[in-house]
Amino acid sequence: MPLAKPYLDVPGTTIFDAEQSRLGYHLNQFCMSLMKAGNRERFKANERAYLDEWPMTEEQKQAVLARDLNRCIKAGGNIYFLAKIGATDGKSFQQMAGSMTGMTEEEYRDMMIAGGRSVDGNRVVGEDGTAQAHRQPQGKAGATRNS
Repeated sequence: MPLAKPYLDVPGTTIFDAEQSRLGYHLNQFCMSLMKAGNRERFKANERAYLDEWPMTEEQKQAVLARDLNRCIKAGGNIYFLAKIGATDGKSFQQMAGSMTGMTEEEYRDMMIAGGRSVDGNRVVGEDGTAQAHRQPQGKAGATRNS
């Protein structure tokens, strides 16, 4: 009997549980490989060839190539492992988080300094808050990307 997962109803959130861990094992191991300078160089020289050395799904590989961190998370990636991709690209964690919300780095920083997103309308899927799927991505970066 599968475990109940009431946390799946949190809008804009993928919980990294045991199932996600199994799903993303090879993706996360690839990310950890980027801790070594030689591996970062090999990856940057030919990303696809390096990714093909890992038994990842095609969806995972495409998400990495697109640097779509939200897709990577849905495919089992853990943000703490995925941060290695950002570091390889010379991005800060703040830049990465901004890209995941469709905000510019400045918009994301300002939102966090102001206390983050409001919980109003964001407690369960189907409400009308800013973290709901129909409101994503938001901010100037998201508006530019989706216009």
